[in-house]
Amino acid sequence: MALQEQLDRFKKQQQKCQSTLTSIAASKAATSKKSTPIAPAVKFSNDTERLQHINSIRKAPVGAQMKRVIDLLLETRQAFTPEQINEACYVDMKSNKDVFESLRKNPKVHYDGERFSYKSKHDLKDKSQLLYLIRKFPEGIAVIDLKDAYPTVMEDLQALKAAGQIWLLSNFDSQEDIAYPNDPRVPIKVDDEIKQLFRGIELPRDMIDIEKDLQKNGMKPATNTAKRRSAAQIQGIPSKPKTKKKKNEISKRTKLTNAHLPELFQKLNGS
Repeated sequence: MALQEQLDRFKKQQQKCQSTLTSIAASKAATSKKSTPIAPAVKFSNDTERLQHINSIRKAPVGAQMKRVIDLLLETRQAFTPEQINEACYVDMKSNKDVFESLRKNPKVHYDGERFSYKSKHDLKDKSQLLYLIRKFPEGIAVIDLKDAYPTVMEDLQALKAAGQIWLLSNFDSQEDIAYPNDPRVPIKVDDEIKQLFRGIELPRDMIDIEKDLQKNGMKPATNTAKRRSAAQIQGIPSKPKTKKKKNEISKRTKLTNAHLPELFQKLNGS
């Protein structure tokens, strides 16, 4: 019995030692996992990309940097100091004297000694000033000289045209629009020689020929007869027949006053 008790006691000690060893191994494994750091993925910061973008702008040619500044001035219509321009579009004019001097002398830029601003050919602010300027040019003013006056100038030109206050005509050679005043108060004197030349011109009978002559002389026809006729043929619309003028013939009801001209009444007598 004493021997059996000793064997049982030995088995319990072995089991206890085994559980102790198992717990020690588990604790070591957990410690090793915690101590091993996981390296994060390496990424370029947004600041790095921004600095690369700024560097590419400042290394660009002088003309490219000037265009960047002029576009800023045109879009905002505000005055900027060199420091503000650097913050807005990354062009450092203090470090690049060529850009500074070129902008200072540019006809599209105004520099007051402190700030840069956009300078249009005509200093206009609204539609009323635009109309007042156009009325100063009875011979017409090019739209290209007006389009950068202020942001909504093109919309105002179309509004003045729709209201019948100006004319917008295209130059056939340059394909540019010319604005003309439509104001009865504007005196337009035409020489008598020009009037005679105008009245002496024999117009073609076909409207298509008239349109061709207008185009040859640099004017844009208001109609397109060839297109209209082609559309009419496709839709099967017959062209209007030419009405024949009724000849003035003498009938029995005509009051005869020229009895001394008998040849006029031969047809009447024959009827």
